[in-house]
Amino acid sequence: MNLIPTTDAAVDESGLYLAASPHTRAQVLTSPCPVPAAPGVYGWWFRELPAEINTAGCAKRDGLTLLYTGISPSAPPTNGKAPSKQTLRTRIKTHYRGNAAGSTLRLTLGCLLSDQLGIELRLVGSGKRLTFVAGEKVLSEWMAENALVSWVLNPEPWVLEHQLISSLDVPLNLDANAHNSFFPTLKAARQSARDRARELPVVPNPGVGGR
Repeated sequence: MNLIPTTDAAVDESGLYLAASPHTRAQVLTSPCPVPAAPGVYGWWFRELPAEINTAGCAKRDGLTLLYTGISPSAPPTNGKAPSKQTLRTRIKTHYRGNAAGSTLRLTLGCLLSDQLGIELRLVGSGKRLTFVAGEKVLSEWMAENALVSWVLNPEPWVLEHQLISSLDVPLNLDANAHNSFFPTLKAARQSARDRARELPVVPNPGVGGR
């Protein structure tokens, strides 16, 4: 499989994506927010790795390692439903201060860091949602220290995301990333946390996420 972008446009877009400046949680959540309310692709860079990951093929800069790429909004539905109104700003803020039910990145990080941070995935409220309950705040503190985010604007971010996942080593992505060496470990960690949560009693929803 050819995992390298083959067009000049793809190479240019990948270069711009990797060159975008990473921002901390404090910078993102300041007012006015520096993240544009527009469509685009974002990348998550880490100081400390959330697990034992082979990062030999990962992009690195200034002591940071790129582990995850994402988009906002998602691709338009093909079933007639209204397209998402999410933007880079709303999505990145959700990753930084939401919960595992609304952020696949938080779910992944929490599952990988559960022993280190002393947090556990649980069913909450009606029993249909999975979060780390009070552990969401602990996870946010870890992200404030270790997780930075960069972004580039793009009118069709789902197209660029596909190119990036195909050409870059981003171990924390699952969708369209089964070729990654960390894929089996990450998939198993998430499934194990879900299975354990379903064996435990449902707990009240604190309703505050990772703020």
